[in-house]
Amino acid sequence: MATAPTSLRTTAGNLCLGSAPDSWGVWFPEDEHQVPYTRFLDELVRAGYAWLELGPYGYLPTDPAVLAEELAVRGLKVSGGTAFGALHRPEAWDETLAHVRQVAELTAAAGAHHLVLIPPMYRDEKTGAFTEAPELSAEQWAGFGKAADRLGRLLIDEYDVRLVVHPHADSHIQTQPEIERLLNESDARWTNLCLDTGHVTYGGGDNLDLIRRFGERVGYVHIKQMDPGILAQVAAQDLSFGEAVRRGVCVSPPAGVPKPADVLSELALLDAELFVIVEQDLYPCAPEVPLPIAVSTREHLADCGLTGARRPTLTTRAR
Repeated sequence: MATAPTSLRTTAGNLCLGSAPDSWGVWFPEDEHQVPYTRFLDELVRAGYAWLELGPYGYLPTDPAVLAEELAVRGLKVSGGTAFGALHRPEAWDETLAHVRQVAELTAAAGAHHLVLIPPMYRDEKTGAFTEAPELSAEQWAGFGKAADRLGRLLIDEYDVRLVVHPHADSHIQTQPEIERLLNESDARWTNLCLDTGHVTYGGGDNLDLIRRFGERVGYVHIKQMDPGILAQVAAQDLSFGEAVRRGVCVSPPAGVPKPADVLSELALLDAELFVIVEQDLYPCAPEVPLPIAVSTREHLADCGLTGARRPTLTTRAR
């Protein structure tokens, strides 16, 4: 009887679970519909999570000493930071870099080594109005991968932080062809992928196919599920992502697609240790909504073998 290859992981042992402010309905540094950061941190602990992503810069304290104290008293640790950047607009480079440096500095001070870069949306998050054309021009595409690599190299050299680009609904990195083009036109040393399972699905992509064919470029994971019925409404009515979220497109497991167990099974085969961060878009939501969802999601992922007790070790492969 043949033995299984020793390189294959089992029971999602290479994956470390965390959550993010997004799962508490937080999209903005400040907003009347969002819970105070202290409530988010307290409830994160009550829900059973030890790791968190920082979320929009300015929501959590930006003073490293204050942030460290808030986390230490709760026994929490940081998996990475979150930034927005318009890599398709050369004229916005200085503005993007200034913002990314702020996030990278705080991320590094918190002891984390990943920066999740989200492309700006071409539709307004609240009104749904188009603010840009939904497709990049050939000229914009020509510089996108180079700009990502330029930023990724700077982050590694100056902050020891790895750039992972996050596909996002209503952004120019949304569909699977767009994701693949970014990966094919960038360098794995500097630019890799934050696989957001929900946004890949929203854009019509296949998460399992991306993991199987581009697994060496998956450097970080956001896990979420989408309601197929709402996705059908998005296609039929040309809904914005903000409107889709208000209608409940993001759902808790085991509802929705893709199935977390299938995604985790594929990720467990990768020769890399990865953060898997729960992100269920809930903006806006009542303050009492997120906590029970966070608990039930953690319990479901534990049933799939993902408990997240240890921190991933950065290796050349994991970058």
